[in-house]
Amino acid sequence: MSKIFFTADHHFGHKNIIKFSNRPFTSIEEMDSYLIKKWNEKVNPEDEVYHLGDVGFYSSGKLRKILNQLNGKIYLINGNHEKSAQACHTRFEWIKDYHELVVKDKDFERGEQLIVLFHYAMREWNASHWGSYQLYGHSHGTLKDDIHALSFDVGVDCHDFAPISYEEVKEIMKQKKWKPPFEKTNR
Repeated sequence: MSKIFFTADHHFGHKNIIKFSNRPFTSIEEMDSYLIKKWNEKVNPEDEVYHLGDVGFYSSGKLRKILNQLNGKIYLINGNHEKSAQACHTRFEWIKDYHELVVKDKDFERGEQLIVLFHYAMREWNASHWGSYQLYGHSHGTLKDDIHALSFDVGVDCHDFAPISYEEVKEIMKQKKWKPPFEKTNR
């Protein structure tokens, strides 16, 4: 059975991201190799990966070689650095600016969970007041997490340089102190 994963902000081939995000690598080759290794340790070929933008800075030819080493069916949400990734469009199942993913999950009242996928963090999103999730990238862990919102950064800088599974997302959301704004209270 395939699994669902989320990730963002790999910045393959981006030398300056090592310094900007304080990544523990001495070269882009070391960084790229490690990111590929971490991806493939978690993701199997039949799994689905939703990449929330900023895949890489290489030319499309070099980026395609990296993408072809990554396991899974990859769905791309455009980030602000996607020119080369868009040129590799055949490696992705689709490329969109925004996506609302519905995951079948018996743990939820309706038997499914809505997840809003966007490169950027949002303060409100579709059905946020009903408990939908919002996953984002872009900020490389620099935004303070809002413990009262069912959203967080899925970028590699926040998750040991690896994609995170839907199950991991659920566990993180369970730690949040979110309360439905329309929840009935006994008065």
